Amino acid sequence: MVWRALGALALLVSAADHLKLWFGGVRHQSVGPAFLFNVVAGMVIAVLLLRWHHWVPAFLTLGFGASTLGAFVLATTVGLMGVHDRWEGFYVFAAAISEVVCILVGGLLLLGFWTSRSTTSAPSTERARL
Repeated sequence: MVWRALGALALLVSAADHLKLWFGGVRHQSVGPAFLFNVVAGMVIAVLLLRWHHWVPAFLTLGFGASTLGAFVLATTVGLMGVHDRWEGFYVFAAAISEVVCILVGGLLLLGFWTSRSTTSAPSTERARL
């Protein structure tokens, strides 16, 4: 449960950073709708991660972190949808760190699901012999 709480916190930090940046003027850029989508997605995935003990929220957490961090790396290197950004400012680093945490926590949770499924024996499909 600690990993899930850490992942949910990281998702909410990223969502809050994106919301702050959206209100700070990003909403007027071409990536504005994507920032707002990240806010909503981060909050929804955080709730799912805490409430639904399934592999899907872990996968979504990993995917959220990878896609948002990947989009920012693209924006800082070659540009993304006409936006060129830089690695500067508290909110940029807070979001990047939280997204790395999302990737790590999502991966660890998925690994836990995968290993727990492989160690449990599947029910037998053989017919009972009398």
